[in-house]
This record gives sequence, structure tokens and C-alpha cells, in this order.
Amino acid sequence: MHTKRILLIYNPRSGSSFKRPSAEKIAACFDPQRFTVEIAQTAYRGHATQIARTRAAEFDLVVCCGGDGTLNEVIAGLMHAQSRPALGYFPIGTTNDMAKAIGIPADLQQAAALIMDGHTRALDLGQWNNRYFAYVACFGLGVHVSYRTPQLMKNLLGYSAYMINGFGLQTIPTLRQVKPRHIRIEFDDGEVLEDDFYFGTVSNATAVGGVFHFNPDDVRLNDGKYELLLVRRLKKPTDIFRMLRRIKARDYDGDSLIFQKTTGARFVFDKPDAWSLDGEFGGTPETVDFRLLPQAIEIFAPENPLFLPDAHEPQNTTVNL
Repeated sequence: MHTKRILLIYNPRSGSSFKRPSAEKIAACFDPQRFTVEIAQTAYRGHATQIARTRAAEFDLVVCCGGDGTLNEVIAGLMHAQSRPALGYFPIGTTNDMAKAIGIPADLQQAAALIMDGHTRALDLGQWNNRYFAYVACFGLGVHVSYRTPQLMKNLLGYSAYMINGFGLQTIPTLRQVKPRHIRIEFDDGEVLEDDFYFGTVSNATAVGGVFHFNPDDVRLNDGKYELLLVRRLKKPTDIFRMLRRIKARDYDGDSLIFQKTTGARFVFDKPDAWSLDGEFGGTPETVDFRLLPQAIEIFAPENPLFLPDAHEPQNTTVNL
């Protein structure tokens, strides 16, 4: 029997150091009679992208082992690779928002079985200027929480590190100094929106950073649209906590809280502002061009209502493994 070759890209710094499985333990989850696994361990930021870009074409499938940031890097590499094998994912990071949305289990054996079963779904991706993101690009209040939280703190405390360092030590003490940023948003359909905004996100997930939670009825991972959320006209910055409750309750008034579907938009800031892409620092551009790339990548995924049913989209792909 011909065995399939797996490139297993492993981030040794993802998630909690107390719970993180070894690359060898993950590799051992695959049936050795059907699969041969080559481990590629990342050594620095951006390394997963480099590995996926240069080596993906040599393998039948690529498996990412890490958190949302590692997944972002691997996807970016696949988008530039000579060929684009289907993508498997072991979520061993801190929040794993994307894995939760897709329905990929945290249990190693279950995640491996999902890949070995061979069923994939086509996943929409976002393009942010010349970079890619899997589930969220955001700016404004709180976006620094994930990429400014020290890796050691995340390794030791897991998701609690975001709450302690991000909101406890960084966001809450500075709320009174937070000012909105002036932005002109030009949508693909010709609509223009210009105002002062405290926060904005373009996403394709049910949760962002484990903090912003969207109703699952509003999100589809392969519908050719991303969800845009904008917060403006707060009486005081501390009203952001009331906004969190309203977002979860789908209380979008179209004025202070705007929620709509979009396939593309240009964001023009009056001055450079920081963005976060899949929980990692994206840069501080004055202009951002967002484009949606429909069904851009095949990812091993279970049956999931967040994917459009087969009646409306192409049939699930079964990779012959």
C-alpha cells in the first residue's frame, strides 16, 4: 500500500507548556501503515510560512500543530506554495478560536481521526493588503491584547493570560484615554461610510480572541462573505463592556453598533493605526484593502452547520487517504 506523506509543522511555543503535546506524540496518532510523517519544527516568527511555502508541494497533506497564529502562518505559506495540499489542524494554542468554529476537536486522537477520514471543506480566507488571515482582522480598542501578552505568560496561564494581562493590566486602566479613530470605509458595492470608530473587525468565526462572541446563526465559513462589526458613538469608553453584551445578544442598532456582511472594502485612516491578524500583530497602515477569497483552501473538518449545506455549495471533498 502506498503511504501518504504528511508535513507536520509544529510550533513548540504554542499554548500552555504544561499541556502542550510533543510533536512525536502527535505524529504517532497517524496509522503508520497509511501515513509517513515528517516533522518540521518552527524556530521563529514567520518560520511556519516559510516551511509551508517551500515544502508543501512535496507532500500529500500539510498538518499544522499550534494556535491561531501558527495556523495563520501555515495558510499564508500554502497560498504561495507551488501546490496547495489539504490542511489538517491540531489546535494546541491558547484560544484556538478558529478550531472551535470549524469544529476541530482538541483531543489528539480525534483530530487525527478527522484527518485520516479524509473529509475536507472549502474555507473562505481574507486578504489584508498583501497578507492573508483565516478568521479575523481587527483594529481599535483591545486589539493589542493577544500580541502584547507575553508568550511565557500564555504558556503558563493559557487563556487566563489574556484576561489578566490584556484586560486587567492593559485595557481597563487605559480606557479613559482611548480615543476613536477617524476612518473612511469604501465598500465594493459603492457604499461609503465615514466616521469616528472605537473598534472594528472583519471576521469569519463565532468568537474573536475568546472575548467577542457572535451568534452562530450569523456566521457561515464558506458563504463568500465575511462579517464586519464596527463600534462608534460611545458616550464613554467603558461602554465597550455593554457593547460586548449587545454583540452576543445580536442587538445591532445600525448606529453605535454596525454589523453587516461584506466581500471587500478599503479602510482609510486619518493616521496609521495598529491591526491584529488572527491574534498576531499585523502592522500600522493608513490604508487597508480587504478582499475575500471564497473557498480558497481545503481544510479537514467535520460536519458543521457553520458550513453551508451541500444543497447550496459544492459537495464535500473526500481526499483519498
